[in-house]
Amino acid sequence: MNRDYINKTTLLCLVVIISALFLTMIHQFLMAIFMAGLFSAMVSPLHHRLTAKLRGREALASILTVFGIVLLVLTPLAILITMVIAQAISVGQSVTPWVQGFIKEPSTLSALLEKVPYYEEILPYRDIIIQKAGELVGTLSTFLIDSLSSFTKVTIGAIFSSIIMLYVMFYFLSMGDLLLKKILYFLPMDDDSEQKLLKRFTSVARATIKGTLIIGIMQGAICGIAFAIAGIHGPVFWGSVMAVMSIIPAVGTAIIWLPALIILALTGDFAGVAILAVLCGAVAGNLDNVLRPRLVGKDTEMHDLFVLFGTLGGISMFGLLGIILGPIVAALFITIWEIYGEAFKNYLPNVEVVLKKRRDDQDYPR
Repeated sequence: MNRDYINKTTLLCLVVIISALFLTMIHQFLMAIFMAGLFSAMVSPLHHRLTAKLRGREALASILTVFGIVLLVLTPLAILITMVIAQAISVGQSVTPWVQGFIKEPSTLSALLEKVPYYEEILPYRDIIIQKAGELVGTLSTFLIDSLSSFTKVTIGAIFSSIIMLYVMFYFLSMGDLLLKKILYFLPMDDDSEQKLLKRFTSVARATIKGTLIIGIMQGAICGIAFAIAGIHGPVFWGSVMAVMSIIPAVGTAIIWLPALIILALTGDFAGVAILAVLCGAVAGNLDNVLRPRLVGKDTEMHDLFVLFGTLGGISMFGLLGIILGPIVAALFITIWEIYGEAFKNYLPNVEVVLKKRRDDQDYPR
């Protein structure tokens, strides 16, 4: 057997084994490292401009860039999270007695049902509706209380991950270009495919940050203001929840404000209904259609199905960071299959001919 073949096979096995061992050892820091790389790529143009103004002192430019992120992004975010936690606890404390009373006294829902149009037609199903509504409210209450306790643990972990991320960002900004060249060198792909994959990654990441997050923040802020004007308790909490829900295509913030609108209508608060319908439905609901084409270039847009499954799958796998990571993974999935199609185009069938032939067979049955 060829000695060179044995050496390369042994080396490849050692590379896989030791790399897997190393990644397993640092798996709890991988997300922070990945986010550091993502944000470093986002602020890289700013870092280059600072380096030029500081006459090539990259370390100082990296320190100023990281400090700017802490001052302009993480500090306001920490204040917002503190307000959200405080209002979430307040909402949970106010909802729990109401839920307990609702479960014990379902006559409240019965009185609300009497205000619904065509009440006589649904009267035979009143007991079933009350029973199912009680079960749903109890489930939602339990979910809310459990989420509050788990959210506190997640917040502590996020603080620690943020510190790691900022520390790694300093080195990525200082030596990111050299590290990226090393990574691309070790990938056994041609340069065009590597550049296409890298360009797709950075463009989708930038589009996700600019598009999804900015639109989500704006929609959450508008809907939170609408809740405050309508007199709904915990507007900052509900606005933050709607900012997260805005990432879901077609449904978005309506998951929260539409049930609130229905409850206000059943309780006779038609002024609140008008406020939610105008601000949440008409204004916030159309922000996505108006701003997304401007914030997200057409070359980085994906079909709504890929956005939906990428976002929901990203959240289920990565947690809240899946809002950013999910669409990126979906875009890389599409891109890698495009590269595959170009690399193996000589071995793949001509789809247009197949479809044309199939269409002809349907038009002229034998």
